[in-house]
Parts: sequence; structure tokens; C-alpha cells
Amino acid sequence: MLRWTVTFIILAIVAGIFGFGGIAAGAASIAKVLFFIFLVLFVISLLTGRTKV
Repeated sequence: MLRWTVTFIILAIVAGIFGFGGIAAGAASIAKVLFFIFLVLFVISLLTGRTKV
């Protein structure tokens, strides 16, 4: 699950760069959505974190 959160944050950053740079108009809204998905997955992974014994 941590891999998915890292994937989503990288996608959100890339979409934000394209959106805020003026290359793609819709990429900024995609970046917002991906960022919130990242936050939700990050909180879930923190709450259900695995402890190595």
C-alpha cells in the first residue's frame, strides 16, 4: 500500500508541474485529486502500519 501512496504523490507532483506551468489546463485539477488520494492512502497506511518483529 505504501507503493501506491508513493506512486500517487509522484503523479500528483508531475501533474501539478504540468498544470501550473501552463502546459495542460486540466492537469491542475487532476493534481488536486491525486494529492487528496495520496493523503487518504498515506493516513490509512499510517493507521494500519506494519511493525516488523
